[in-house]
Amino acid sequence: MTVDTKAPLMPSIQRMVSKDGRFLYQVPAPTSQTRAWLKVRRDLMGVWLNLRWRWVILIFCCAFLLQWLVFATLWYVLVWNSGGLDRAEAFDPLTGDLRDMPCVLNLNSFSGAFSFAVETHLTIGYGTVYPNPNCQHTVLLLTVQMLVALVTDAITIGALVAKFSRPGKRCEELVFSRQACVCELDGEVCVVFRVCNTTGLPLQNVCVSAVLLERDQHTHSVRQTELDFRVPGMGSRPCPLFLSPLTFGHPLTPSSRLGQALTSSSQSQFELVVFLSASQETGSTHQRRTSYLPTEILHGRRFATETAHRCHDNHCFQTLPWTPEPTLATAAEPAQEQHEGVGESVCESGSVCEQGAGECV
Repeated sequence: MTVDTKAPLMPSIQRMVSKDGRFLYQVPAPTSQTRAWLKVRRDLMGVWLNLRWRWVILIFCCAFLLQWLVFATLWYVLVWNSGGLDRAEAFDPLTGDLRDMPCVLNLNSFSGAFSFAVETHLTIGYGTVYPNPNCQHTVLLLTVQMLVALVTDAITIGALVAKFSRPGKRCEELVFSRQACVCELDGEVCVVFRVCNTTGLPLQNVCVSAVLLERDQHTHSVRQTELDFRVPGMGSRPCPLFLSPLTFGHPLTPSSRLGQALTSSSQSQFELVVFLSASQETGSTHQRRTSYLPTEILHGRRFATETAHRCHDNHCFQTLPWTPEPTLATAAEPAQEQHEGVGESVCESGSVCEQGAGECV
């Protein structure tokens, strides 16, 4: 397939996926606050993972402080209702009657109740303020607070682990080339891009999928077409090892939708979105995406040959001029004429005859 070496002028196109992989398309927000809250409740984990760390820390601090304040109030009300505030300091546990023993000894203020709630949650040990095991209400409230503390700690640890294990930062070490090129790859004219692994760790089972998004200026609709990108010599199989830079290419065959968009005489608006996924030996998954606009697909350029195992100073993303070589059909025409000349000879009479035939024409 022949591709023009000059890229057509394309109008400015609004991206749906940024170069660093963020989705820029915003779904219209619900009109009512009730629907907005229902939407958040259906995907609490997704909302949580997308929060910034400053909000995560603020939510955790507020959750623990609120829990301690609630139980401090309950402890204070329990002691006040049992009359323990008036006789908290006067009661002697060694000489006093156990029936007059308050539910919580030596608790006579709200600050003391707050400190007692914190000590109960963190199980750091009681000091002079400690619960009365003979008070049934104390045992019940103590059990409730410990159960709530266990659930709160479990949610906190699980949420932090999910937040830390999110591979967003790790995936930033998988770097895509800023531009794609149209050049020859495995004897075919392809749209190629390059990916570098800057983690320093080998990745396995590298898979790439791509979607071509074409916008209709009249209906404002988006057409999606799946494209097949592959590593040279690998076919459609996943790449088993990703250590050195990898180059992925999509052949511009006559049936390729991307090739039709590139060679279209009309100024078609499209965006090429690329998704890459790979895994480590530990089982963690790396996922990365980017996009290319028509102005970011360089015609007549190719990537420089990269022999290093690591990317240094974006050397592996350097491009060089590429000139399309003559097609196989054009190169075969002189050879075919020469072969036909060998199969003919001139007779003595000046007429032409074919070798292997007994008669002259």
